Amino acid sequence: MERDGKILCDFTAPPMMQWSSVDDVVMGGVSESLMSIDRRGVGIFSGHLSLENNGGFASVRTILPQNDYAGCTGVLIRVRGDGKTYSFRIRNDLMFDGVVYRYDFPTEAEKWINVRMPFDDFQPSFRGRSVPGAPPLDPSRLFQIGFLISQKQEGDFRLEVERIEGYGE
Repeated sequence: MERDGKILCDFTAPPMMQWSSVDDVVMGGVSESLMSIDRRGVGIFSGHLSLENNGGFASVRTILPQNDYAGCTGVLIRVRGDGKTYSFRIRNDLMFDGVVYRYDFPTEAEKWINVRMPFDDFQPSFRGRSVPGAPPLDPSRLFQIGFLISQKQEGDFRLEVERIEGYGE
């Protein structure tokens, strides 16, 4: 994959971002996840999704060192998954909770794929529900990014992420 976009995260070059897990334990669930980096410089979002105790989501997020991607029209990620569906998430603020913009994408087991996500196709969401009337995603204010798995996809999961970049026209 050519590197002609504006890199948000490629897992090989500083600054190494701090990824935090936000799982359904915040509401009594028992799912768990983490973002680790392997020796090849690939990010690995992995863990276990449980539906026990009304749970059902696992996620990781990080704060971006740069926030203005106004020259970009979307985000491209290169990932290798496990056949499950994931959500890439962007926040236009530094809040822990609130409106998040999501883009859901399927993966193919053990196959590297490029996922192009136009900013116009991100859906505003709050705690898993759509937010009609929310302002559109603002590429000049990208403060947090992350990955989430939910949709009752119980069991172990693994999503390898080579890099995340903004792309233009």
